[in-house]
Order: sequence, then structure tokens, then C-alpha cells
Amino acid sequence: MIRSNLLKTQDTTFLDLIGNGKIYRVPPYQRDYSWEEEHWEDLWNDILELSSAPESRHYMGALVVEARTDREFLIIDGQQRLATLSILALAVIGTLQSLAGNDSEKAANRDRASRLRSRFIGEKDPASLIESSKLFLNETDDAFYQDYLVQLREPNNPRGLPISNQLLWGCFQWFQKRLKEIASDGAALATLLNETIARHLLFIQITVEDELNAYTVFETLNARGLELSSTDLLKNYLFSRIKVAADLLALQRRWKTLLAIVKQERFPDFLRYHLLCDSPKIRKQRLFKEVRDVVRDPQGVFDLMQALEGRAELFSALNDTEHEYWLELPQAKRYIRELQLFKVRQMTPLLFAAWEKLQPPDFVRVLKLVSVISFRYTVISGLNTNELEPVYHKAAKSLLSGQATSPAEVFQHLKPIYVTDEKFTRDFAGKEIETTGQRKRLAKFVLCALESDVSGKPCDYETDPGTIEHILPENPSGEWDASFSPERQADFIYRIGNLTLLEANLNRLVGNGLLSEKRATYAGSAYGLTKYIVDNTPDDWTPTALNARQQQLAARAAHIWRSDFA
Repeated sequence: MIRSNLLKTQDTTFLDLIGNGKIYRVPPYQRDYSWEEEHWEDLWNDILELSSAPESRHYMGALVVEARTDREFLIIDGQQRLATLSILALAVIGTLQSLAGNDSEKAANRDRASRLRSRFIGEKDPASLIESSKLFLNETDDAFYQDYLVQLREPNNPRGLPISNQLLWGCFQWFQKRLKEIASDGAALATLLNETIARHLLFIQITVEDELNAYTVFETLNARGLELSSTDLLKNYLFSRIKVAADLLALQRRWKTLLAIVKQERFPDFLRYHLLCDSPKIRKQRLFKEVRDVVRDPQGVFDLMQALEGRAELFSALNDTEHEYWLELPQAKRYIRELQLFKVRQMTPLLFAAWEKLQPPDFVRVLKLVSVISFRYTVISGLNTNELEPVYHKAAKSLLSGQATSPAEVFQHLKPIYVTDEKFTRDFAGKEIETTGQRKRLAKFVLCALESDVSGKPCDYETDPGTIEHILPENPSGEWDASFSPERQADFIYRIGNLTLLEANLNRLVGNGLLSEKRATYAGSAYGLTKYIVDNTPDDWTPTALNARQQQLAARAAHIWRSDFA
């Protein structure tokens, strides 16, 4: 049967969400409650603004739920907001019950509290007299929420509670304190909850019918800049395959350890790169479906976990030059740092395979190879990065299958993305790199590599004290107009041929002067790259002279950034 209405979207108030007998459940292994005072305060300030402007509304963002029945929903995203609003409602109810006054006022406030509880929290069971709930939290938090907050009971030892339980209790106390600061009478408190909070806080409710559609929603919203946790959804699916309690506990321990290594927000990328070792194309938008197709039973879950655990530390190390992996392989740190600077990750599946199949020295040679390829392909030539993943997959697969057994054989698979010397030289000769913000580090990296080649001495872009000198200054004086047309000066300032290294004190000394005025200072520099200008450049710095120098630097770059196997 064809399913329809797989996704429904509507604007809804907090009252509409929580009313009409609806029940919301946080999946058992969803993340714990984590909001802190800064989040509570932001929400409270929004509510206070609404209370003083009765006609206004405030959007709380998207609430993604999976419909189990027409009245029961699984919260895919939005649990922090829904839990916090429910705790605020409980704080209002508790404050109403504690208000002083005569017997009539106390009776009225008890009646208000009872009606608000029924509307926003749940009804009291007529047999046990236990308060029921419309909201059920995750495995860590639900018992505390139901047994203490819903019942308005104070825990005996709050400091002994899990961190998330402490935050739940802290949230309740924080809102009670704020409410007592503004509470003039029971009617005002009831109005705050029943009108301002219930009717003026709006959600965009997105209702889906299964996990796959929920994941699609997550990816769509993430693409629009909203930070939702696709990791949580993946986790919920994996945990849903396990039925034995002991296995669930084991999986929970292993999952927690895994996430501590790769980090929550980076887990989808880690999982995708892991799967790319075996499949040529894994789109992030289809990641959940890929996992669902591969993992169908408990054995599949634990097989996936074991494979991920085997690669987690390396994934972490590829993003951390100080990782303990590199203590015994210090020569790798240079290339790890370069790949971070270039902001490239497509080679990750190949590095997984190289780490597992090659000896450490050969792993470093592969690291160097992908750094050179990345510099040529991405940094200088700016080619389409979508072409990289299929090539790196093929190289990874060849290593894992035993078809390739050495860095040289790996290079044969990478040739399609190795930019030729001719193209690299041509692209380098016209390249410009801005020297502001994060791009400044890249410009310094390029100049230091060129300096090392010119002088024969090491020049580390992160530790070298030199500054970047613009021969044609960033803010040229009118004297430069004769050599560089004012309309085109911006086209030349950040060209590599216009950049060099210079000691900080000398850089201040030369200022914005013409090259003819700077030459004597350049001659006194310790940098070979800068001294070379004095002996090999005309007195007048012009577009022709700049192009000639950059052509020379491009020829030098072609042998600096070259594969050992080309």
C-alpha cells in the first residue's frame, strides 16, 4: 500500500501540543537533558516580553515528532524545549500551591493549580492518587521527572543525582525563584501559564511517520542552518534493534565511549567515511537509509560498533596533531597539520585503509601524497571536490582488498586527481591568497615552503616570526598609481607574486613605500625569498614584474609539491 502524508507541518501553540490527551515520549536512549541557566534565562526573558505585549508571538523553532498513534508521539527533536516548558508549568503549579493568603485565596489557588496540572502535566489517577504525565523523558531522566518533579517532591540528596537530573531540578528551582519575584497573586500566575506561555509560544511542528522520513527532515533542516542531531536518530535506530537488556547495557557503554572519541556532532561524518571504504558513494542525506539497509539485527549492530571502534581513534587523531598516535610517528604531524590547514577530509577512507594495511613509514608516505594532491587539486587549482570521494574510495578499496600493497600502487589509483605540472604551474602563476582571517595562515604556509626551498633552511609557518610583506601595499599611496592603475590595484595585492616574508621591524620600516625605496631594507632581510627580489627584480614594481616573479615561484612550487611517485 502506498503511504501518503509522510510529513505534515503546522504552526502550533504549546497548549495545542500538550492538550487533548496527547502523550510525548523521548526515545529511551536519546541524549539526556542538558539545558543550563543561560538557556532558561533566554526563555524567561522571551516570556516576560510576551507578557508585556499581549498581541505578540514568539517562535520556539521546529519540533520534529514521529506519530505512533493519533495521540502518542515520539520526540525526534525538541525534547529540551518541551521538557523545559513542562518544568516551568510545574514551577507555576508548585508556586500557586505555596502562595499565602486566607482560606478562600488558598482554595482558589489550589483549584487553579489542579486545573493547570490537568491541562499541562497530566491527571491524577483516582485509585492511586499518583499524578500522571503527558511527557516521558529518556531512560536517565524519566524516573526523576515522574517521581519527583511531576509529584512536586524534593529529592533527598540532589548532589548525588546524575548531572542531567541535577539540571532538571535546577531548572525547576530557577523558575520557581523567578516566579516568586513577579508573583503578585494566583490569578496573575495562572494567566502567565495559561495565556502567555500556552498560547503565545509557537512551534513549527513537523510530524513524520517513520525514522527514515525523520532523518530526511533532519538533513533538510540542517542544510538550512538549524542544528539538529542526526546522531541521536542514528543511535535510536541502532538501539531499537537490541531487545536483550544485557546487550542494551553493553551497547550503551560502548556507544558512550565511541562518542567520547569522535564527538557527537562529528559522528555522521565519521560513519559516512567508514562506509565509504566499502561503497563508492554515500550521500549524507541517505546515511540513515544506508545504515538501515545494512544493520537489521543485533549482530549487525555489534558488527558495526566493532568496526567503528577500530577506526574511531584514528579519526580523532586525523584532527589533532597532538594526539598520542603521533607520539611514536612524529613525522606524520606535519602532514596532519597541512590537511587541517587545507580543510580537506575526502581522503579519510584511504587513510583508514592505509593505517590498517601499511607499515607506519608507508602510512606517512600516503599522508604526504594526499597532502600534495590536496594542495595541487583543492588549494591551488580549485577543482571540483565532488570528484575526490570516488577516487579515494577506489584507492581505499584496493588497499583493503590487497590489490594495492604499497604507496606507489596507491598513487596509481589517485592519478585522476593528481594535477599535472603544466596545469599546476599555470594555476599557481595566477593564484591570489588573501592575507586576512584564516586565509592568512595559508598564505604564510605557502611563503614558508617557498622560503625553505630558496634558502635551504627550515621555515615553519606556525612558529616563524616573520610577517607577510605586500610589495604593492594593501593600502597603496598615490605614488603607486603610475605603476598599477588604481582601478586594478585590488587585482594584484594578494597575488602570491606580490607577497614575501619580512621581519616585523623591517616591515614597519618600509611602510607603503615604492619598491625602489624598499630595496635597501629587503637586502638586509634574513629571508632568501626577499633577498632574491633585490637581485632579480627591476626597480619599478609593475604588473609585468609581478607576473614574472610569480611565474618563477610557480616553477619552484611544482617541484616542492610533487608526488614521490610521479
